[in-house]
Amino acid sequence: MTLPTLHNITFANPGFLLLLALIPLLAFWYYYSRKKRYASFQFSNLQAFGGKSSVRGLLRSILLPALRLLALTLFIVAMARPQATLKEEEIKAEGIDIMLVTDISSSMLAKDFNPNRLEASKKVAMDFISKREHDRVGLTVFAGEAFTQCPLTTDHTVINKFLTDLKCGILEDGTAIGLGLASAVNRLKESEADSKIVILLTDGENNAGEYVKPLTAAEIAKELGVKVYTIGVGTIGRALAPVGRRGNGEYVFGQAQVRIDEKLLKEIAKMTNALYFRATNQASLEAIYNEIDRLEKTEIEVSIIKRYSEEFYPWVMLGLILLGLETLLRYTLFRTIF
Repeated sequence: MTLPTLHNITFANPGFLLLLALIPLLAFWYYYSRKKRYASFQFSNLQAFGGKSSVRGLLRSILLPALRLLALTLFIVAMARPQATLKEEEIKAEGIDIMLVTDISSSMLAKDFNPNRLEASKKVAMDFISKREHDRVGLTVFAGEAFTQCPLTTDHTVINKFLTDLKCGILEDGTAIGLGLASAVNRLKESEADSKIVILLTDGENNAGEYVKPLTAAEIAKELGVKVYTIGVGTIGRALAPVGRRGNGEYVFGQAQVRIDEKLLKEIAKMTNALYFRATNQASLEAIYNEIDRLEKTEIEVSIIKRYSEEFYPWVMLGLILLGLETLLRYTLFRTIF
């Protein structure tokens, strides 16, 4: 038998707990009136008892009242009826389906972000996902071509794993914005969510995937009710970025002009009733994702059901055990002849 912890414990009759204030008063009264409760002998000389103290008598005067007061304390707590609260939540969430469309062309290795644009974008995206507990999130990547890295899922651990492993060089180089957007919109066309959004992040100009124009993909998104938030990533002016590649696959870095087709990204966002943002550093990128998080809130209905289980039985049982122990000791080991 173990006493329940105070975690998740409430009291049905908390007024009885006020009686606990009597415990120290009773202990005080007992201490100052103990001599009146025991008979005594009068001796003309105590020399025969010199140097001899009674451990038994000391224990009798301390242990027995302590057991009785502790038992009384437990009975008072039991009268207050401690109850364990078992809380259940029924959550009805009208989630949002979100496709992240991330540019992984070689220019995303530019070092105007720390350590580069891609790594900074991955970190901020994972922070964003952590706030979307009830939403399905998917990941599409593009460079000169595009593919869906992770379909829509509520298992955010999985999509975070895909983001962590994401790197440049796994696709033909280039910037096929239209392909990336079309691939993401295709994943959302069967979605039954009340709200469907795409967050498209790129640092360049559309120069690949000519058979799917960016505005054509945006028109499809509009028809399907998908909002496309666009983000242009890159500092103003020039940045240290890949300008070539050695035979062994290593990138050669040099100063390059930052070119983002902001006009196109703004038009895509406007067509789909969304917004365009420009991120020139990691702080502004974080602010952008926070703004999108604020704009696209998930409606959640939470019903809380509480059940209670009576927990006073252990307190009563332990109190009775202590009271029984006190009585047993009083009439056996600490018995007196008076």
